[in-house]
Amino acid sequence: MLPTVDFCGIQMTRLLIGANPFGGFSHQNRERDAFMRNFHTPEQILITWDRAWKAGINTFVTNTETKHVVATTKKYIAEGGPMNWIGQLGKGEFPNMESTIDFAVQTGCKALFFHGGIMDRLFKENDERTVRAWVEHAKAKGVPVGIAGHSPKTHIWVNKMDIVDFHVVPFFNCGSLHDAGGGEHFWIEDMQRAVDVIQSITKPCIAYKVLGAGRIDAYMGLGFAYRNIKPGDVINLGMNRADNDNIVEEDVRIVAELLK
Repeated sequence: MLPTVDFCGIQMTRLLIGANPFGGFSHQNRERDAFMRNFHTPEQILITWDRAWKAGINTFVTNTETKHVVATTKKYIAEGGPMNWIGQLGKGEFPNMESTIDFAVQTGCKALFFHGGIMDRLFKENDERTVRAWVEHAKAKGVPVGIAGHSPKTHIWVNKMDIVDFHVVPFFNCGSLHDAGGGEHFWIEDMQRAVDVIQSITKPCIAYKVLGAGRIDAYMGLGFAYRNIKPGDVINLGMNRADNDNIVEEDVRIVAELLK
């Protein structure tokens, strides 16, 4: 197994496997979205998770909104899949966030965090009351609770409240995907802003989008990320087997070399 850290009481490998490719969220174009989504059937997702576990990863992240991924997550946990599940919570088809939290905990998440787009909106509205209510409801379930946020300002805002257990920080605030505007924007300057925020937060962090949704060489991007996040932090990385069937094993080999 890859090196692990105690992440909020969970023995977690420093590389996690994400799910954006499974749901067709390429952050590139609609053709890539469809290509990823068509390949990642429930059967292929289960194969990817099995290969991730065998390669040395012990934790995966999926959301509560992409139907076939949600169904596959439930199946994997119900059938005794060995990896930890970290839930990214969005409203999806649930009536409110409290019911989404209940679903994630009942399904078997080991930790959960609220989607970055939702948290960015709450930050803009300065809606501290809602954040505190969601966190309180989730913590009452006995699992570690975190928040994502595409804007560094969102993390600074929540960190000052001192109410969550961890932060989920992207290396790129990909522009208009989460804030109405003119297309996907990946600015290299965002990487340093993300690093600055991660280093300023004493609580553990999950870094993601460290390769700019496939725009950055894996060895170079992962190397920069591990050199600049804290020793107890981890990286969540989407792995698209539709492009490269061996990508899971190759990414693990890179991380093992970088962390040895």
